[in-house]
Amino acid sequence: MLCLSDVDRIAVARLALQYGLTLRVVAPHLSIPGSYWGEREAGLKAGQLFARLDTPVHSILHETAHFICMTPERRAGLDRDAGGDDAEENAVCYLQLLLAAGLARVGIERLSDDMDEWGYSFRLGSTRMWFETDAEEARLWLVEQGVIDPLNQLTGMTRC
Repeated sequence: MLCLSDVDRIAVARLALQYGLTLRVVAPHLSIPGSYWGEREAGLKAGQLFARLDTPVHSILHETAHFICMTPERRAGLDRDAGGDDAEENAVCYLQLLLAAGLARVGIERLSDDMDEWGYSFRLGSTRMWFETDAEEARLWLVEQGVIDPLNQLTGMTRC
C-alpha cells in the first residue's frame, strides 16, 4: 500500500492547495483529526486535510476528491463525515483515480490496486475494471459539476 511517505509530499500538498485544501501532516502515532475511518486514514476538517506519513495515498486522494465534490455549504461545516449520496461517492472514487494520474509514482493502475487491497467494492470486481468500463455515470456527474471536462481533464474547479 502506497503511503504519504512513499511519494512527493510537496506535490500532494500542492494538489490539495489547488482545490483550497491545506495538507497538515500529523506526528506519527497521533490520532488523525477529522478521520472518518480512524487509525491511519486521512481526515477532513473545514479546509484542512490531515494525514500521517503512514496514511495511504488512496485515502488522501479520496478525501481530497470529497472536498472537491462538495458544495461550499457542506465544506463550511465539514468535520469528519463528507456526506453526499451514492452518485457523489462514485464520482469521488472516479476523481481520486484521475488525481492519482497526475502524481509521480502513483498513477491510476497503482491506485486501483491499492483501492482493491483496502476493500473498495465495485460490481465488476476491481477498481480498474470499474473505472475503464462501468464508471460513465460517475464521470458524467463530474462533468456536470464542472470538476472535469468531457475529455476527463481536471478543470481545477470545485463544485459550486
